[in-house]
Amino acid sequence: MQKFLLYITATLYFLIACNASLDSENDRNGHDFRTDDSLLTAVQKQTFQYFWEGAEPNSGLARERIHIDGEYPENDQNVVTIGGSGFGLMAILVGIHNEFISKEEGLSHLQKSLNFLGKIDRFQGAWSHWYFGDTGKAKAFSANDDGGDIVETAFMAEALICIREFYKNGSTEEQKVAAQADELWKGINWNFYRNGKDLLYWHWSPKHGWGMNHAIQGFDECMIAYIMAASSPTHPIPASTYHKGWARDGAIKTDIKKYDIPTLVKHNAKEGEVGPLFWAHYSFLGLNPIGLKDQYANYEDVVTNHTKINIAYANENPNNFKGYGADKGWGWTASYSTNGYNAHHPDNDPTGVISPTAALSSMPYTPKESISFMHYLSDSLGDNVWGKYGFYDAYSETKNWYPQRYLAIDQGPIVVMIQNYKDGFIWKLFMQAADVQAGLKKLGFQSPELNN
Repeated sequence: MQKFLLYITATLYFLIACNASLDSENDRNGHDFRTDDSLLTAVQKQTFQYFWEGAEPNSGLARERIHIDGEYPENDQNVVTIGGSGFGLMAILVGIHNEFISKEEGLSHLQKSLNFLGKIDRFQGAWSHWYFGDTGKAKAFSANDDGGDIVETAFMAEALICIREFYKNGSTEEQKVAAQADELWKGINWNFYRNGKDLLYWHWSPKHGWGMNHAIQGFDECMIAYIMAASSPTHPIPASTYHKGWARDGAIKTDIKKYDIPTLVKHNAKEGEVGPLFWAHYSFLGLNPIGLKDQYANYEDVVTNHTKINIAYANENPNNFKGYGADKGWGWTASYSTNGYNAHHPDNDPTGVISPTAALSSMPYTPKESISFMHYLSDSLGDNVWGKYGFYDAYSETKNWYPQRYLAIDQGPIVVMIQNYKDGFIWKLFMQAADVQAGLKKLGFQSPELNN
C-alpha cells in the first residue's frame, strides 16, 4: 500500500507541474470524473510504462509478457506480440496526448516501431502473432500457426490508422511517419484471407497453407478484422463477406439473456454462455461502439450488457469467492490464472481469479462500477496487486494468490480505454479516418461519428 500511495502522491505533483487541467464536464453517463482524475491518471501513467520502459529495445514493440516475480517460458523474454503491440502503439499516442512523454520522444519511438514492422517477414501483408524482437524472426504460435495472423494484424491496423491520423497534418517528419503507417496498413491483403470464400480465415502459413482452418465468425474479439478488411482501400473484402461470414447470414442475432440481461449477439461460447470481456474491448479500442449500429445490433448495448453481466455475476457470487461484488472485485477475461493462462468468464470461474483489465477496460461502458473497482484495488488490496507497470494481470483473494506478472494484451486496453472514457481520444482518431468511414458505410453501419 505504501508504494501505491507514494506513486499517487508523485502523480499529483506531476499533474501540477504540467499544469494539467481537470475536465469540468461530466462524461456521457453524467459522472463527474474530476474527483477520480488523479487516480485514473496514476493508473494510466504507471500502466503506460509497460509499453515505454518495458518495451523490447530493438523493436520498440510490446513484449508478450513481463514477469517481475519469476522465470519466463523458454526463449520467450524477447518475444513481441503484434496484437499487444498494436494496443501498445495506441498507448504511446495516449502518452503523448497526456504528456507522459514529450512529442519528440513519442515520435522517435514510433519511428523505431514502424521501421521494425516494415522489415520483418509478412505473409500476404499480414504479420505473425509473435516475433523475436532481437532478431525480427517470426515465432510459431503453434504447430501450424507459423505464418500470418489476420486478427493480430487487425489489432495492429487499428493502431496504424490512429498513428496516421495523429500525424497526417504535422511537421514534415511527422507526416513521414503518417505516410509510413499508411503504407503498412495498405500492404495488408485482407481479401487473400478469405481463401476464396465469403468469410475470413484467421491463419495462413507458407508451409501449412490453410491448415489451421479457423473461420472467423461472430461474436468474439474478431469483429475489427472484418471492419478493417472492408475499409481497406487496396485489398478490400466485399460487404457480403461480413454479412455471410461474420454475421452468419443473420444468425449472430439472439434473444439469449444472462441474469435477465440481453446479450443481443450470440457469443462464440457454449449455448447460453457469454465470453470473456476482452471480446468487448479489443475491437473497440479504436472502433467507437457508442451509438454504433448495424442491422444486427446496437453495439453500445452489446458491450455494456456484456459488462453488466459480469457485474451481476459478481453480485450473485454463486461460489462464495472472497472479494466479489459490484462494490468490490469483478471482471473476467483472458489472463493468468491459478491453473495457467485461461479465458475466464462468468461460466468459467473455477478458482475465484479476477483480472483487473476486465473492469478497468470497461470504463467507458460502466464508469461507476469500474472506478469503484479501481478504488477497491488501491484502497483494499494495495501492493498485493500494484507494481512497476500498474495493476498485475490477475489475482485471487480466495486463494491468496497475487502473482507479479503482466501481459501486453491486458495492459494496453487499460491505458486506451481510460482515455476513451475521459475524452474519446483514440476513438476520435480512428473514427475520423476516411477509409474507416467508407468501410463502415459499406457494411451498413450507423454512428454519430459517420459523416453524411
